[in-house]
Amino acid sequence: MDQQAATAWVPDDVDPSVPSAARVYDFLLGGSHNFAVDRMAAEAARQAMPGIERVARLNRAFLGRVVRFMLGEGIRQFLDLGSGIPTVGPVHQIAQANHPDCRVVYVDRERIAVAHSELMLGANDHAAIVHADFRRPDDIFGSPQARQLLRLDEPVGVLMLALLHYVPDEADPAALVAEYCRRVPVGSYLAISHLTSDQNTDKITAAVDGFNRSRGADQATPRSYAEIETMFGDTELVAPGLVGCGLWRPAGPGDIVDDADTNAQLYGGVARKAH
Repeated sequence: MDQQAATAWVPDDVDPSVPSAARVYDFLLGGSHNFAVDRMAAEAARQAMPGIERVARLNRAFLGRVVRFMLGEGIRQFLDLGSGIPTVGPVHQIAQANHPDCRVVYVDRERIAVAHSELMLGANDHAAIVHADFRRPDDIFGSPQARQLLRLDEPVGVLMLALLHYVPDEADPAALVAEYCRRVPVGSYLAISHLTSDQNTDKITAAVDGFNRSRGADQATPRSYAEIETMFGDTELVAPGLVGCGLWRPAGPGDIVDDADTNAQLYGGVARKAH
């Protein structure tokens, strides 16, 4: 394959010399839509913290369980913020396999994630991607895709998985979460997974420092259990509460690993907006 064909999938406005969190995550999950600079960033993180790809896969498995739980609670529309590059088990495939009428709005600011989502969703009338920064909720709720697909008089499943650790403290991630919860009706559900340094502190700190030095636009901030729990605001956590994402209602061998620290490297939880 010549170089031109090999890079034909790259949008013109993407700088392949700067890593992105979405493409690093794609690489850790075994995807192919990433650049050498993303693979270098992932390898640097892996050197500092061997097994980091297992953390990424546990988070992906958590996503599947969360969507199926919300479907069981009657949720038929989803807002997936920071959805990333489409890979195995995206939200619309899980949801629509169970209920074909489910509606899904994906949101990402990474141009490659958006381009591939557009290709995947081109023939799907019940799912769409919004190219936007989730820190600007007006842009998302005011987008044609959200206005067409989201019915804000019905409960929404709001997904913020492996997203909020890319929001610095000065941007007040808890306030952003609260704003999304304010805009959806009672009966909606919120899911969060977030990187922590409560486990493997030295290794995860080294891995994050290495990623942040790679000049990417996405700078990571691991947070403590208490800091992450605060982000749920006045929503009501469902059992088992905020736990390591591998420990949140595991249903099979792909959901959890033998290493306790790996299972809890990302905290995960689901909560209901009750009032």
